[in-house]
Amino acid sequence: MGSKGTRYTEEQILRILKEVESGTSVSEVCRKYRVSEQTVYRWRIKYGGLETSALHRLRELEAENSRLKKIVAQQALDIDTLKDLVAKKW
Repeated sequence: MGSKGTRYTEEQILRILKEVESGTSVSEVCRKYRVSEQTVYRWRIKYGGLETSALHRLRELEAENSRLKKIVAQQALDIDTLKDLVAKKW
């Protein structure tokens, strides 16, 4: 799920936004799903134009990016440790 307090998954949000895109009024969608118009507009800014497959790909890329950042951080620690060992040896 998205941020704290969100009761809808990103996939559900995309479906709700599609209802608005297909002609249902924002106020009607807000009543139906019990969200504010501001929430719908915020969702539109964040998710507008995204398809479910693109959302899944985005999540995969974010996970991969996070994993790669952890690897780089670990390598930096390993390099620092090796430098300390070499410095103490000489």
